[in-house]
Amino acid sequence: MEKQGWITQGADSVAGEGGAIGQAGSIRHMLADRFWASGMQTLVQLVYPPRCLGCGGMVESDFGLCGACWRDTPFIGGLSCDSCGTPLPGESDQAEHCDECLETTRPWSQGRAALLYKDKARHLVLGLKHGDRQDIAKPAARWMARSCRDIVQSETLVVPIPLHLHRHLARRYNQSALLAEALAEELGLDWCPDALERRRPTPSLNGQTPHQRFETLSGRISVSPWRAELMQNRHVLIVDDVFTSGATLSAATDACFAAGASDVSVSVLARVAKDT
Repeated sequence: MEKQGWITQGADSVAGEGGAIGQAGSIRHMLADRFWASGMQTLVQLVYPPRCLGCGGMVESDFGLCGACWRDTPFIGGLSCDSCGTPLPGESDQAEHCDECLETTRPWSQGRAALLYKDKARHLVLGLKHGDRQDIAKPAARWMARSCRDIVQSETLVVPIPLHLHRHLARRYNQSALLAEALAEELGLDWCPDALERRRPTPSLNGQTPHQRFETLSGRISVSPWRAELMQNRHVLIVDDVFTSGATLSAATDACFAAGASDVSVSVLARVAKDT
């Protein structure tokens, strides 16, 4: 993985040296490394067999779900809201929007969600967010990639919703940054973990109405002065774990546009929505 400062280039590159002999030697070393890695992986699986992300039961491959947990995980498929990812009934050959997004104008262009925030999906999100289940991030990013691949471009910059420093230190990691990194790798895009920042702590949003949430978060998220140049005339994909009212994503989107982004889209792991 090639890194340029805090930006991570999505595509790997391999360079050979030494002409035909050097290339042959490199190939032998590559094959030997792959054989060693395969053997080590087999040994690790014998000692630590793959476990289901949801229940811990035995599964065939790492980072997978067993049949029961897969059935209990509400993946979003078919027709969905073009702004927030909420599943919609029926079929359509054009962009459709849910009632909430028709009532509340979204500042971003398009939004996608991989799961509905309920049942096993809620369990997985809470494990990633509060249970130190960082192993969930990579498979979750694969689910997110399937849902948002159609709204990204080759030059899209992936950025996570930030935590305030105090909360980041208490939790030790930013779950949205873990998702953003894995999603950027999955899609072959650049990403920047500290493009957005929260200089002031945000009070708990639990129990607040959507209107109160928007008021609470207004102006709380900004673009780091050291990263603003990265967004100039560029499409930005904002990543978060859960979409509830959209207040956090709206504040982040406003900050990106203020920094010169040409367009902004959003991708979340799970969408809080009414049953359809």
